[in-house]
Amino acid sequence: MSATPKPMSSEDIIGQKYDRCLADLIVKAGVGFGAGVVGSVILFRRRTWPIALGTGFGAGAAYADCDRSFNPARIPGTRIVSPTELAPASK
Repeated sequence: MSATPKPMSSEDIIGQKYDRCLADLIVKAGVGFGAGVVGSVILFRRRTWPIALGTGFGAGAAYADCDRSFNPARIPGTRIVSPTELAPASK
């Protein structure tokens, strides 16, 4: 028996990323919704706009994290190296 793990297929990797993004969206939008409800009740005399604003902020943060997950080149400070830069200089 070999102890090497079986490589994951690309469909499984994409599926895991989508699952993580959906869970992140639910959590962050829920936290934003909760903060909006608390702010609405305590500070803004039961107006609805703090609820929508908090939910939108949470969904936007989840979208940004998901975008970084699928496109790592958008992470600040990340540099894409071309194959010619990776090859050692032959002299």
